[in-house]
Amino acid sequence: MTSVAAYIDGFNLYYGMKSRYGRAYMWLDVVELVRQLRPGNDVEVVRYFTAIVKGEPPAAANQMAYLDALSTHNGRLLDVRVGRFTPRTISRCKVCRQEFLCACPTTYVTYEEKETDVALGVAMVEDAARGIGEVTLLVSADSDLVPAIEAIRRIDPARPIYVAMPPSRLRRAVRFRGVGVFGVTKQTLRAAQLPASLSEPSSGRRLTRPAKWS
Repeated sequence: MTSVAAYIDGFNLYYGMKSRYGRAYMWLDVVELVRQLRPGNDVEVVRYFTAIVKGEPPAAANQMAYLDALSTHNGRLLDVRVGRFTPRTISRCKVCRQEFLCACPTTYVTYEEKETDVALGVAMVEDAARGIGEVTLLVSADSDLVPAIEAIRRIDPARPIYVAMPPSRLRRAVRFRGVGVFGVTKQTLRAAQLPASLSEPSSGRRLTRPAKWS
């Protein structure tokens, strides 16, 4: 059986799931997701790319507990890579050119995810060059990753490449030409949930699905 190396764009998957299903399937076992998406392959590694949210302490705590649960459940099969958010002041609207100001006036600040898509693309290309996995699976609809796919084709033209589009993102499949593209379905997400509660072997800490994610 051929092996698969998978790369998951955490925020692209999160927002696709949230827009279609709310928080129903957020306690997602990403390694089992890959098994469900590629049942004919052995999982060699799943690299999961994300960043810890800023300005929302409860959400950040839930996210870190989730990452701990993923690592506890999957061990060496899972490689979590955490990027960062940087503050960004919202400037003029690109359409009307007006400032985003309230009557105070107050300047609005938001946070911008940095490094994740670049890190994901680099990992895909590096692993293909090193022969890690015989098949590449990308879970994302971000067309910024198309150059990485094209680089893999140049490195190993015979390597099968598949792209699993998160829910609500399938219309973007046209941007990924020459690879196998399919959607992540509700049935797949339902079949790839972590146990509701896990225990860390080293500390005994209980890791439980947040109530909001039920």
